[in-house]
Amino acid sequence: MTKITIRPVTPDDLDAVTSVEATCFPAAEAATYESFRQRIAAFPESFFVAVCDETIIGFINGCVTNERTIRDEMFEDSSLHTPDGKYQSIFGLDVLPEYRCQGIAADLMNHLIDDARKKGRKGLILTCKDRLIHYYEKFGYRNLGVSASVHGGAVWYDMLLEFEEAAQ
Repeated sequence: MTKITIRPVTPDDLDAVTSVEATCFPAAEAATYESFRQRIAAFPESFFVAVCDETIIGFINGCVTNERTIRDEMFEDSSLHTPDGKYQSIFGLDVLPEYRCQGIAADLMNHLIDDARKKGRKGLILTCKDRLIHYYEKFGYRNLGVSASVHGGAVWYDMLLEFEEAAQ
């Protein structure tokens, strides 16, 4: 397998992450070029890309918040990012289809989990479709039930991972 590196996003990555997102998500759910531009400007410290042979093949990103669940407004309004917040959210975990089933998504997830822990967060939050609940549970996330999110017209589930030291 080719070596994959994970690094922080840069403004030069905007076109590539937008392209990866368009490949990985239906148009109704995919973040736009403008949304990614705002995210990269607002929270580059919470946005990591997976690179193979100088090509971005995946990424993980999300704002930091004091809320324990994601609201739809967070996806489009980067001003809701709270740099010293308690929870790292995950808006998207994308890996191009030809690179899936190689552990890259898990590497990205573990990278962000480790980063959140080092920064003193209480945990991480995300929303996912029912078919992915079991995947995120492998990382320690708990299913909190159906989310209030109606992003892209889909049914989402709130997932919460709280670090043990924070949960006590």
